[in-house]
Amino acid sequence: MANLLIRRLAAAGVILAFFVVGVGAYTRLADAGLGCPDWPGCYGFLTVPESEVDVSDAEQRFPEAPVEIEKAWWEMGHRYIAGALLALVFATFLVAWRFRGQQTPTKLITALLIIILCQAAFGAWTVTLKLWPQVVTAHLLGGFTTLSLLWILLLKQGAFRSIHRGLPAPGRLAGLALVAVVLQITLGGWVSSNYAALACPMFPSCDGSFTPDIDLIEGFNIFQAAGPNYLGGLMDNDARKAIHWAHRLSAIVVSLIVVCLAVRLLPHNRFVASVIFVVLATQISLGVTNVLWALPLINATLHNVFGALLLIMMVTVNFAPRLRIVAS
Repeated sequence: MANLLIRRLAAAGVILAFFVVGVGAYTRLADAGLGCPDWPGCYGFLTVPESEVDVSDAEQRFPEAPVEIEKAWWEMGHRYIAGALLALVFATFLVAWRFRGQQTPTKLITALLIIILCQAAFGAWTVTLKLWPQVVTAHLLGGFTTLSLLWILLLKQGAFRSIHRGLPAPGRLAGLALVAVVLQITLGGWVSSNYAALACPMFPSCDGSFTPDIDLIEGFNIFQAAGPNYLGGLMDNDARKAIHWAHRLSAIVVSLIVVCLAVRLLPHNRFVASVIFVVLATQISLGVTNVLWALPLINATLHNVFGALLLIMMVTVNFAPRLRIVAS
């Protein structure tokens, strides 16, 4: 009974985590990451100030941050959904420890709770450090880690048993594909947090050249100082081009590795292999159209969501064959 409840909570958690990833991506891409300049409230309120009196009060408190109601609601909406996910994970933690004698996966759920608590801290630092790229990228990775752990928990509780069938023991190629996808997601986060998505406005070339002028040292300087406000980015264009071009080139390498893995999986589990092909093809298409269409918000948000889906597939291939399924 306890494990069935955990399975349901994990399923709800996976759905919520996808919403957190999607809404978080949209919030960042819409330049709404500082829609509320304080944390955990918004201009000192529990919700977004909308009345004339509240807006006036808010702008007196934060004269450097005029109220933009739509952006503030995206930011607070992201916080509300993330808060709901934290509450759900905490409830799962309580259930697991209450029934720990029934083979509940307490260690996995405890790790999940720790990760999501760290996520809350990174969410606060994202605001207080004014979108410092290091923190924004770490926050993104924490969200993807939370989603991955919830997915592993769901599989461990016996969901989607057909996924397990036929999957071979993960070898070096599967491990390499997982590492490659994680690194590509990290690089994508660095592109986004440094506002480098439009640094190369052409495709397949960068700015009419396949050997653009780039500044790798500045582009990948992880010791850059915080702030005072990183909204819009502080790097020059050659540094941003370095990040963007590296992301494109690495995408080619990652795609080749993932395609090789999917081909190897075809004889064992055609469904999983096919999903990997579809998700990868969609992700590549979204990346290309991001450039050709000058980063439309929905398109760019979906690029983040399909990056999460690709990671989920790599996690599945690497961990599903190893899981000891818990009886419901």
